[in-house]
Amino acid sequence: MSNSSILATIAAELGLPNGQVAQTAQLLDDGNTVPFIARYRKEATGGLDEEQIRYVQARLSYLRNLAARKDTVLKSIAEQGKLTPELEAAIRQARTLQEVEDLYLPYRPKRRTRAMVAREKGLEPLADLLLAQEISSGTLEAPAQPFLSDQVPTVKDAYSGARDIVAEVASENAEVRRELRRLTLEQGLLIVSLAEEDADPENKYAHYHDHHERLRDIPPHRLLAINRGQQEKALRVHLEVPEDKALFFLRRHYLRNPDCILVGQIEQALQDSYGRLIGPSLEREMRRQQTAAAEEHAIKVFATNLRHLLLQPPMRGVRVMGIDPGYRSGCKVTLVDETGKFLGGRTIYPHPPQRRWDKALETLRDWVSGSQVQVIAIGNGTASRETEKLVAELIDSGVDVRYTIVSEAGASVYSASRLAREEFPDLDVSMRGAISIARRLQDPLAELVKIDPKSIGVGLYQHDVHQKALSEALDAVVESVVNYVGVDVNTASAALLRHVAGLNARAAQALVKRRDAEGPLTSRAEVLQVPGIGPKAFQQAAGFLRIPDAPNPLDRTAIHPESYPVVERLFTLMDVQDNEPDLAERARAFRAQHSLEELAAVLEVGVPTLTDIIEDLVRPGRDPRESLPGPILRRDVLSIDDLREGMMLTGTVRNVVDFGAFVDIGVKQDGLVHVSEMGEKYVRDPFAVLSVGDIIRVRVIRIDKDRGRIGLSMKGKTGDG
Repeated sequence: MSNSSILATIAAELGLPNGQVAQTAQLLDDGNTVPFIARYRKEATGGLDEEQIRYVQARLSYLRNLAARKDTVLKSIAEQGKLTPELEAAIRQARTLQEVEDLYLPYRPKRRTRAMVAREKGLEPLADLLLAQEISSGTLEAPAQPFLSDQVPTVKDAYSGARDIVAEVASENAEVRRELRRLTLEQGLLIVSLAEEDADPENKYAHYHDHHERLRDIPPHRLLAINRGQQEKALRVHLEVPEDKALFFLRRHYLRNPDCILVGQIEQALQDSYGRLIGPSLEREMRRQQTAAAEEHAIKVFATNLRHLLLQPPMRGVRVMGIDPGYRSGCKVTLVDETGKFLGGRTIYPHPPQRRWDKALETLRDWVSGSQVQVIAIGNGTASRETEKLVAELIDSGVDVRYTIVSEAGASVYSASRLAREEFPDLDVSMRGAISIARRLQDPLAELVKIDPKSIGVGLYQHDVHQKALSEALDAVVESVVNYVGVDVNTASAALLRHVAGLNARAAQALVKRRDAEGPLTSRAEVLQVPGIGPKAFQQAAGFLRIPDAPNPLDRTAIHPESYPVVERLFTLMDVQDNEPDLAERARAFRAQHSLEELAAVLEVGVPTLTDIIEDLVRPGRDPRESLPGPILRRDVLSIDDLREGMMLTGTVRNVVDFGAFVDIGVKQDGLVHVSEMGEKYVRDPFAVLSVGDIIRVRVIRIDKDRGRIGLSMKGKTGDG
């Protein structure tokens, strides 16, 4: 498969011109990053977005691997002296790795099988007689007689060995496997039962103790749950396929002469082939295939939720108190200033066993009042609800402050990390966690990038999916979001900078070291002076690095330095002077008065690039997160005992999954809006309705205090609250 045919295949899949895909592939092959290509090479790609470019990237990798595998397989079969023109053509025309492997199966080196043993005993010609079915008269003994020997003492032994060969031949037939694979997928029934009487003592898998469902119809989250139950030996699982239909196809393929005296032997061989070889093999294969699809879906869900979480708007210019709640070890309380700088930390003990409630209240009152704290961020872990009551009482006593509950998922991972130890070497892990909680409110992206995305907790079954694929997908999301938002080169941490296109951990550390040693950078050009950042890395990174106070106003925008000459020519047309105070308004008016196509021709630049340049001039330094709703700030506290059916509440979407969304409504347990309660009309895809971070109005429809479950609805939003 040539490179041109690979590019043509991808172009057809995307419905795009070949040249557009070819230029995108070339940019990828030249080592350009996806964010850079999507933002600064729109003319070459025809304006493909990141998702489309990543699709091209993934398909390039798959199809090139497919081509390499075909070459390996063809070489292997040729070395065996068994490559025919027909087989070569079939392999070259195969469109998937599975097709190639099916064709290669009869020639693949394998461990010793029953068919191999039979061939060694000289029984292959007898197997050929069974397959040919040309003998219509006589006895069964006659065809087998010539093959009797010390190793094959009886006619029964001869036919047994011949059947083993026929069974293997049938199991390795590509057409047979293709047809039976289709049957298995379309009609295979996954039968699930309790493995043993006491195998699931906590009833974690109660829904699956007696469950059956077509394999192809099982939703991803259900299949992953069943797989986990099987791995934990709580569930017994097997795939049931209509064997009569499978054997009907095998007979149709191999029974050529119903009058042949060897038909009975063929029948036995085909039954053995399906029961011993084909059926178990396809069950494993189909379950792997469906599991892979379920994992891919789960990873996509995780990635979608992570993107929305990272894009939560920052709460800038606010002094925040962070509280990491706890019982025996107390609540760690930290204070960070408007820039996230740590100002100090204390420990209070309002909860059992110490129960120093009044002392804790006094400490908080004095510190909040004396430090101009505007918002308190409370972690949602152990003792969160009790700590929330403490803060609510603080507010009731007249202290002018608001609070919000912050997800502390991953905070413990960060606080014990090397990064946290380097940042706060003299603090214990709990105090570092409280700092992280406070900073998450000020800038979620800047803080969450310090944590392994898998520890953030916005997916399901993240520990059950392919970990390398999950890491790659989540890293791509972090990279995408960081570059979409942009980074202040003078304030960003190394953890944030390393996700900028073109930079790595070493370059990020070097940039921070240069900043600490010589002071803030005043221009993008100075980035090139940082050791380890060469022209290529600078090209990829420059547009995503911002210097808000730079003398050159273009260094404050997302305009790439390579486009500065274009902007200078544009400024000449606009008659803009240096440091024009109303540049944004001038750019807006100029855009309204001129055709972009005509301007692009005059300025010798592509229309997409010019469009982005003018947009950046109109809205310099824009943070795309600021248009999203911020966190809900509270002054009072609710518990599940305060809820009643019909109550209307405002909540924040914490997690979206296939069957619904989990919403923080201000009580200890998140409520569930099932997909059936998301709208008056049928909702097929929850992700088309809700995203992590959305602020929504919901109605309480079910309260199960014993199990700590709350059912919510977005339908019929009437009632009191």
